[in-house]
Amino acid sequence: MNQQYSKKVLWLILIVSVLKLVTASLLELGNDEVYYWTYALQPDWNHFDHPPMVGWMIRVTTINLLWVNEVSLRLGSIICAAISTWFIFKTGKLLANEKTGWYAALIYNCSVYTGFIAGLFILPDSPQMPFWTGALYIMGHLFIKKDDQKLSTWLLLGLMIGLATLCKVHGLYLWAGFGLFLIITRITWLLNWRLYAGIAVTILCVLPIVYWNVLNDFITYRYHSDRVTHTTVQWDMLGREIGGEFAYQNPVIFILVGIALIAMLRKRIRFNRRKASIWLLCMSLPMIFLFWGVSLLNPTLPHWSGPGYIPLFFVGALYLEQRSFKVVPGFIKMAATLVVIVLMSGIALVRLSPINFGSHDQQNYGEYCPTLDLSGWKDFSKTFAWQVKEDAAKGLMKPNSPIIVNKWFPGGHLEFYTSRETGLPVIGVGQLQDLHKFAWLNKVRQPLQPGDDAYCIVPSNLPLNVIETYGQYFTVIEKPVVINQRRSGGVVRYFNVYRMKGCKMVPKPVLTK
Repeated sequence: MNQQYSKKVLWLILIVSVLKLVTASLLELGNDEVYYWTYALQPDWNHFDHPPMVGWMIRVTTINLLWVNEVSLRLGSIICAAISTWFIFKTGKLLANEKTGWYAALIYNCSVYTGFIAGLFILPDSPQMPFWTGALYIMGHLFIKKDDQKLSTWLLLGLMIGLATLCKVHGLYLWAGFGLFLIITRITWLLNWRLYAGIAVTILCVLPIVYWNVLNDFITYRYHSDRVTHTTVQWDMLGREIGGEFAYQNPVIFILVGIALIAMLRKRIRFNRRKASIWLLCMSLPMIFLFWGVSLLNPTLPHWSGPGYIPLFFVGALYLEQRSFKVVPGFIKMAATLVVIVLMSGIALVRLSPINFGSHDQQNYGEYCPTLDLSGWKDFSKTFAWQVKEDAAKGLMKPNSPIIVNKWFPGGHLEFYTSRETGLPVIGVGQLQDLHKFAWLNKVRQPLQPGDDAYCIVPSNLPLNVIETYGQYFTVIEKPVVINQRRSGGVVRYFNVYRMKGCKMVPKPVLTK
């Protein structure tokens, strides 16, 4: 029986990974994904928005930038999801039995957040998942197998949490949740010096983040604090956050977890391992409630609380196991069917829809259409590369004229697709809170010089008043050349290419807010 479920999990990992590789090859990179490409271009101990791990992972999967495409960038996410699935299975087995682990692995892969947002697309959450799930597995060993006297176990836990923090700083919640569990159930462990040895390992891992922020005036935390320091209560934002979590976790999985959680609190289902329920609640609910509280005052994103749902997957798995459901229960079949339908429909719309699903006004055509983030950039960049050669041959623009951006989007797409196709550098001109990583890329790139020409590319779904934004820097800004993005014969977006000539004032790189 043990071997049976282990093999099922391995087959699950293989099948899901192959499907993700196919999907990765069919979709261009999204706004966030191309932005994190800049982390790989210029590795550092930390970046404006996040710690460095996602950039390091891209460096590995692209073979130090020698093999660069959508699949190679997303490969790390797919591998991390596979490793995380195995950790989830092993933790479920530790908490109950192999069947519970199998159900938990299925739930993990059917969740939109863990299975696809972090498990397919390249985000800081992607490398964090194996460290997060690995930390949960080690914690389970500590209190179930009574490994609290083993220094190596504590050190490994500290390393896992430290590496999770090098992906996103909220990895530190793993210590907070586990600390709460120890206070409630194992308070004598707080006198165990090995616990603090593990914490010391985490601190060592975090030191590069602190070091970078000391050198950069703690800009990361000043930036993020501005996002979460509003004081006006807005209930609609809380509703939006919960609704987003409902969608991001997969509506079927969200409902399953809710039913299972109520059943556990009513003691209709229970783990064989003592205190397992308390541990799972400590590792999940405080984090979820924290972001619900933040959302009352500030705009939030549903994936911020995503890791908080992972411990609840084991509760859902236990519910399915103790209710004696089949190998693949109806809940899982519905969740998987919903994911497949949404994924296939999304791919079809991104690649084939002759219309956009945003604004149809001429000035901001396609604004708020999600399909445009994942399509059109390859074809545009090839067409623009031809235009650049023509402009240089006819003397319309100076050779190697840079591309100017004032925000990280569409800066990321222009960096990944257009700059690589044309060989033209991308230079950021604007405020730090808009440029993000591009302010640091400016430091290693040739700045604009008096008399230089430059291009400005404005997609119609990201409207920009070019004269107002760049008029002070250039003598002449010509009317734009319009390049259409077509799908199935329909025009879904316009790319406006401005020739800006005769730089008269050199913009200075902005490195502090």
